[in-house]
Amino acid sequence: MNDPNSTPAGAGRGVDRRDFVRTAAVLGTLPLVAPVWGSTRADDRLKVGLIGCGGRGTGAAANAMAADPGVVIWAMADLFPERIERSVNQLVENADETRVLVAPERRFVGFDAVDQLLATDIDVVILATPPGFRPLQLEKAVAAGKHVFTEKPMAVDVPGAKRAMAAAKAAKEKNLAMVSGFCWRYSKPEQAIYGRINDGDLGDIYAGHSTYHSGPLGTQARKADWSDMEFQLKNWWHFNWLAGDIIVEQACHSVDKLNWAKNNETPVKCVSIGGRGNREGDERGDVYDHFTAIYEYADGSRNILTCRQQANCSNDNTDWVAGSKGLGFINGWAPSRTRLEYNDGRPTWSYKGPTPNMYEVEHQHLFQAIRDGNPVNDGDFMMQSTLMSIMGRDAAYTGQTLTWEDLMKSEQVLGPSNLEWGPLPEVVVPVPGRTRFA
Repeated sequence: MNDPNSTPAGAGRGVDRRDFVRTAAVLGTLPLVAPVWGSTRADDRLKVGLIGCGGRGTGAAANAMAADPGVVIWAMADLFPERIERSVNQLVENADETRVLVAPERRFVGFDAVDQLLATDIDVVILATPPGFRPLQLEKAVAAGKHVFTEKPMAVDVPGAKRAMAAAKAAKEKNLAMVSGFCWRYSKPEQAIYGRINDGDLGDIYAGHSTYHSGPLGTQARKADWSDMEFQLKNWWHFNWLAGDIIVEQACHSVDKLNWAKNNETPVKCVSIGGRGNREGDERGDVYDHFTAIYEYADGSRNILTCRQQANCSNDNTDWVAGSKGLGFINGWAPSRTRLEYNDGRPTWSYKGPTPNMYEVEHQHLFQAIRDGNPVNDGDFMMQSTLMSIMGRDAAYTGQTLTWEDLMKSEQVLGPSNLEWGPLPEVVVPVPGRTRFA
C-alpha cells in the first residue's frame, strides 16, 4: 500500500507530524531523547518494515531511528516503486546509512506488497498508508506476529473500525505491542495536564472545546494515463474511502484530546454540522472542508470540536476544558501557555517540565516495551477516538443526531471490494438531509 505524497508542496497542512524535511534535521542530531538501549550489536537489532513510503511513512521511519539506536529499517512496501526509492534515498542522506538496510529483495511493490513484507524477518511494522487500508493491514500484521506502530486513524468506517478493534485485541492476546500515531498522548505537557484533569484537578468536567483550523491540502492534476484508482491514490486525502474526511484523517487528533479530557468515556450521542464551501475540482473528491461536532455524555456534559481546511482563514489548534473547579487551557505548539486556572483560590498551574519530541517518544515507548518483554497496547483509546471521529462525520453527512448505539450498527463499508488498478464508482458528495445513515 502507499502514502502518496502526503505532504505535497503547497499543501497548507500547517504543522505536519510526518514532514520529512523537518525530521531530517532531527536525524542530524541523533538522539534528542534519551536512548532506550545503548548496544548496536547486529543480533540485538530491531528490524523495522515500513508500509507506505510517502512523506508520513518516511518521517515515521526517521522518528523510529531517532528513538532507538538499535533500530534498522529493513524492508519497505508501497504501490509505487518511486516512493520506495525516494524514501530510501532520503533516509540514507539524512541518517546513518548503516541503519537503512532495505536491500532490493526487500522492496515490495503492488497490492500484495504488504503480504510480502510481512513474510520477512522484521520485528516491527510501521503502518503509514492511507487510513482506508488500515484495518486489513492491522489484521495481517498481527496474524504475522509483528509488533505494530499504526498511524492514525485506524479506520474510515464502522465495519473497518470493528476489524481494527479485533486486531488490537488479538495483539494483546498474542503479547504483541501496538502503539498508535495519536501523538499527543506521548507529549509530556499534555500527559501532565490531562493527567491532572483525569485525576479530578478540575472537578467534574462540564465541557470541552478543541480546534483544528488549518489551510487546504494540495492536489495533483490527473494525467491522461492514470486510472481512477491511481488518480484517487495520488489525491487520497480528498476521498472518503481512503481518508475518511478531514474530521477523521486530520482532526481526529483533536477528537482524541476531547476523549482524553473525559477519561475515555463513551459519548451517548452526537450532532454535527458540516459542509463543502471551498472545495472545487475533481481532485477535491467527496470530502467536506469544515465540521462542528457536539458530543454529549450521560451526565449532560458536552465536548465540541470545530475543524476546517480553508485558505486565507485564521488557523488554530488548541483545547479548552471547563470543570467544576476551574478551567484548562492546552496549546500543543506553545507548552508554556498550557495551564490550569482554579476557582477555589489555588494558584494557576502551568507546565514546567521537559518537552521531548513526542514523535520520537511514541516510538521510544514502543521499542522499550518490546525490549522489556512487556508490550503496550493503545487499542482502547485509539479505537474510541477513531469511532468518535467517524460518528461526527456521519452525523454531519446525514444531518441526523446519532447515538453511540446507532453508530455501532452501521454496516456501511467505504471503498471498492477489490483493490486493483482500473475504474472506480462515481464520486458523490454527501448532502445533509438527503444522505442516509447506513
